[in-house]
Amino acid sequence: MLFLSPDASRPADGWPAAPARTPEPAPAVSPVTAELTRATDTPLYPLVFIGPMASGKSKIGRRVARTLRVPFIDTDKDIVAAHGPITEIFARHGEEHFRELERAAVAAALQRERAVVSLGGGAVLDPATRDDLRRATVVSLSTTADAVRNRTKNAKRPLLAAGPDAWQRIYDERRPLYEALASIHFDTSTRPVDAIAADIVKWVRKQS
Repeated sequence: MLFLSPDASRPADGWPAAPARTPEPAPAVSPVTAELTRATDTPLYPLVFIGPMASGKSKIGRRVARTLRVPFIDTDKDIVAAHGPITEIFARHGEEHFRELERAAVAAALQRERAVVSLGGGAVLDPATRDDLRRATVVSLSTTADAVRNRTKNAKRPLLAAGPDAWQRIYDERRPLYEALASIHFDTSTRPVDAIAADIVKWVRKQS
């Protein structure tokens, strides 16, 4: 997995900057190593975004799709369109039912031969989805609890209701899955959305 560390750029597009912190150094990865992380027989599309809640998967994925001139699919929005608000699904039917709906939406989205797809943070919990992602190009996004706190002050997300500590716990539990599935990784804590999207597009074009 290729890891691209954040720079000191001020975020744009309404993303407040995380409080000042000393970033941990990213492991050095050579371009040759990066090329070897993606199997040559893996199709370039679908290009799938995974990562924790509020890491920017939809916002960045939409920009990447627009630049590449391919359709963009947000599986959470597909679920809402078909079944109503996610908060209500959780409240009325529980998380297990939501995961069943999510699996169906993800399976349908990943059938698209040429598209950018954004998955919900917990989609990787499903073993069948993980199997599907091994046959796709996967962009993993990460962020920090401080950045999420600033981005989601008014957001209605069931699994964020308990606050940033709960977000961190959930992220820590899922992080190994994100890392194992990723073809490439980007940190979105502080960099501008457009800059991250541009870097992803540049990387995708090098793979084609």
